[in-house]
Amino acid sequence: MTATFWSTDRPWRGIMVATALPLREDLSIDYDAYAAHVRWLLESGCDGVVPNGSLGEYQTLTDEERARVVRTAVEAAGDGARVMPGVAAYGSAEARRWADQAAEAGCGSALLLPPNAYRANWRAIRAHYADIAKAGLPLVAYNNPADTKTDLAPTLLARLHHDGYIVAVKECSGDVRRAYEIAELAPGLDLLIGTDSILLELATAGAVGWIAGYPNAFPTTCAELYHAAVAGDLETAVPLYRSLHPLLRWDSRTEFVQAVKLSMDLAGRRGGPARPPRLPLAGAVDDAVRAATEKTIANGHR
Repeated sequence: MTATFWSTDRPWRGIMVATALPLREDLSIDYDAYAAHVRWLLESGCDGVVPNGSLGEYQTLTDEERARVVRTAVEAAGDGARVMPGVAAYGSAEARRWADQAAEAGCGSALLLPPNAYRANWRAIRAHYADIAKAGLPLVAYNNPADTKTDLAPTLLARLHHDGYIVAVKECSGDVRRAYEIAELAPGLDLLIGTDSILLELATAGAVGWIAGYPNAFPTTCAELYHAAVAGDLETAVPLYRSLHPLLRWDSRTEFVQAVKLSMDLAGRRGGPARPPRLPLAGAVDDAVRAATEKTIANGHR
């Protein structure tokens, strides 16, 4: 088994799908549909799931809903190691509580943003990760400076890793050059692709995992693309990447939750509506996502 494939000792590797959360028309969670979705993703070649991330609309969930989503994912996966919940919260104490809940549910790792809605300096960020690491789960740092306004730069990631607080990083800065600096400063820190639209670039730069959005709609083809990319099989990977890219690039746009859910609906997988403040797609955006999805389906991707 190579380093790019999922394993029980490093369950954050491979394709971990940031799962969209199927909602009914009244915006309640359809837990049965979610369980079926988790099982389908694993059966379709994905390695695990990441519930309660942005695609899971965690900011709009009640505490009871958020906890039940994790339990549902663990039960559906049949192996808690394949579940990496997002444990982000506005306060460190709340994030620690979600990390504790994930550990109690039997999850194999957890995904953690820096403090939400607070532009923390390096001391506060270090304290944040140190506190949540006490839950005992391997932590994957989530670097998304566009949304959090806090940048986990390579030097800071290396420090967090050397201190023993994080095992990997979901890298969403968009700067592919960082892959090489991270590898130089922290050779043992696993780099995970965090943005669908730079999958090929980060895979060829040494990424050993992908926390993915569009496999929610097309898991089999996305798995084929990922494995070809990390294996250096560009003859296979590049045509797939070009074909999927009109959809993959929606992963980094404001409407990404609604876009992924619409693609799921069109592909025959229940995505359903999103909770406010996210509104249904309309106009040119809706037309563009529909056209890209329909072309992807016509090309035989699944």
